[in-house]
Amino acid sequence: MKTQPTLLATLLAAALGAVMASASLPASAQSAQNADPLAWDLRPLYADDAAWTQAREALRAEIPKLAALKGSLGRSPAALRQALDRISAANLQLDRLGTYAYSLQSTDNRDRRNQERLGLVMSLYGEYGAALAWLDPEIQGLGAQKLAAFQKAEPGLAKHATRLRHVMRLKPHTLTAEAEAVAAALAPVRGATGQARTLLVDADIRWPSIKIDGKEEKIDDTSYGRWRQHPDRAVRKQVFDTFFSQLGQFENTFGTTLGASVQDNVVMARLRKHPSAVASTLAADEVPETVYRTLVAETRKGLPTLHRAFKLRQQMLQLPDLHYYDIYPALVKLGRKYPFEDAKQLAVAAAAPLGAPYQAELKRLLGERTMHVLPAEGKSGGAYQTGVYGLSPLVFLNHQDNYESVSTLVHEWGHGMHTLLANQTQPYESSNYPLFLAEIAAITNEVLLSKHMLGKATSKEERLYLLGQELERLRGTYYRQTMFAEFELRTHDAVQAGEAMSGKRMTEIYCGLLKDYHGDAQGVMKIDPQYCQEWAFIPHFYRAFYVYQYATSMAAAQFFADRIASGDTQTRDTYLNVLRGGGSRPPVEALKAAGLDMNSPAPYQAVIRRMDAIVDEMEKLLAAK
Repeated sequence: MKTQPTLLATLLAAALGAVMASASLPASAQSAQNADPLAWDLRPLYADDAAWTQAREALRAEIPKLAALKGSLGRSPAALRQALDRISAANLQLDRLGTYAYSLQSTDNRDRRNQERLGLVMSLYGEYGAALAWLDPEIQGLGAQKLAAFQKAEPGLAKHATRLRHVMRLKPHTLTAEAEAVAAALAPVRGATGQARTLLVDADIRWPSIKIDGKEEKIDDTSYGRWRQHPDRAVRKQVFDTFFSQLGQFENTFGTTLGASVQDNVVMARLRKHPSAVASTLAADEVPETVYRTLVAETRKGLPTLHRAFKLRQQMLQLPDLHYYDIYPALVKLGRKYPFEDAKQLAVAAAAPLGAPYQAELKRLLGERTMHVLPAEGKSGGAYQTGVYGLSPLVFLNHQDNYESVSTLVHEWGHGMHTLLANQTQPYESSNYPLFLAEIAAITNEVLLSKHMLGKATSKEERLYLLGQELERLRGTYYRQTMFAEFELRTHDAVQAGEAMSGKRMTEIYCGLLKDYHGDAQGVMKIDPQYCQEWAFIPHFYRAFYVYQYATSMAAAQFFADRIASGDTQTRDTYLNVLRGGGSRPPVEALKAAGLDMNSPAPYQAVIRRMDAIVDEMEKLLAAK
């Protein structure tokens, strides 16, 4: 049984790593209270930093008592239930501690107090995991027959049924209690590479500034996402050259951090007797490796459709040729801004096909202080959702008043509503949904937003703009994420085969994929070598074999959204029940029961057909007078 069962715990342990920190925080540590209405209120988690520290110390004091339960599980059904109940309660407290610490750090990575707080909770994860490393082997030692008899005799074990099934399923890949204790104790050290990458990018690199539209603008990992969309091609090239030149100076360092992460994944897969690192990772969520391999194979077959979209882009931007810095500007310029309040209203309106109760809950959450909205110095880039069972979800944003920010808001609240629905329906022990389902909820809401906006479009230009945005989502969410997934496969396969890995080798692998996916050899787009270090910009690579789920989720989301938007209430209710199921059922099995087989080529072929249809419609609109 995993002692860190939640999404946040997995993220922290596997991707963020630990900061080596002192035993306590300075007395002046920042408070969770913030009066800014565009900043989240963390007081539902802890009233202040002192309360967090007190809770951390209380959980540390509980750890030896939980460790003392070793050897008691087989005494009786009641003994097993009591032990698992106590461990679940501790897990929930660990979730709260981690959510608070990570939420504060991501809003300001420069603050040493935030770094130290996260380091302390990561150390606690390691201490906790080591103390409970005996748990899985002891449950497995009961045997399937005795465990089944215990579950029949003790109704209180029903809420633990999903986790118990996972434990028995993973028995062939579970180490001895002693080895599990060592692995758990080393988790903070093993994961430190992701935290090193975060601090390097968001705190230590001195990002340069360039003059854009008459003003000096810093080009860092957040603003790069904004300025790469600039309508002036010369500015875009300057932004790319500036950003990747600075990033490329650290190629060796990024190669060392990501290389260590890849090596760790390969070694742990071997120790747990999995055939590969990808098989090991997917086994945790009961996703067959055939899903991953089918995705990559079908996407490769569909590259001509992607190349067709790039040629349309070149035509619409009236460019003599196409370079990598030409991907991001809007194909049609509407000049419309989307302030945050407008974005919230659109998010609620776009959710109408999901039903009035869904809309009402979303509107309520958007009205609470559940979000950290605006970019800031030292703040992490990107966006995420996290949550603690029994509390409102939290959403982290970098809103920039553009349509992409509206789409991001809708995406993250797709996660937030998934969390809410699962928490309202499932007990804590089975509420945590697997990542394979997580992105489906988010991207379905994005697709519904696109349909909502297209339905309101009043001009040819607006329709072209929105179709262009949908085309970009398919490129970025389906093709780009599959390219990332293939990069992960290649780096891990190379290390598993005993090949040397370095920053320059990663750049070579990534460059080959960039050229394949963007049609360099076919003359579709020129990939300039200085941009081949983009792999160092992708933080998701420190969470192995995660990004493929964006692409599979794009396929699933298209399936559900098309039917839900058409008024198919049966599909809507089936879909919402999948979300309410949390982690109570294997995700591929849950989707198959809802009419979608992710092992087959069909879902991926459908996405590619949708992309072709968008290009068809855009070409017709452009040809019309």
